[in-house]
Amino acid sequence: MPGMDSNPQTEASGEDAWIRTIPPREATGDVAAAYEPFFDPESGYMDNIIKVHGLHPAGLQAHWKLYAAVMEGTDSLPRIEREMVAIVVSGINACHY
Repeated sequence: MPGMDSNPQTEASGEDAWIRTIPPREATGDVAAAYEPFFDPESGYMDNIIKVHGLHPAGLQAHWKLYAAVMEGTDSLPRIEREMVAIVVSGINACHY
């Protein structure tokens, strides 16, 4: 959020998140199953917002369902316009997501 101090722990370490995460290649069981749709095995890449949910797979699934419901296009505001709003808001908030 604008005006919030950055996390010195993250800046000093170069890590993307200061919340403990489970790396995708180390995930097992429910975590591995929750990660699977979001993980690119070829590159090893997965968005950090997904990894921070790794400690609570049910929370990850709920987060994704909420995101999908909010971003789904409607007759009054197509998905592309919702995406544009999200980009502008993220830019204003200095958030790269």
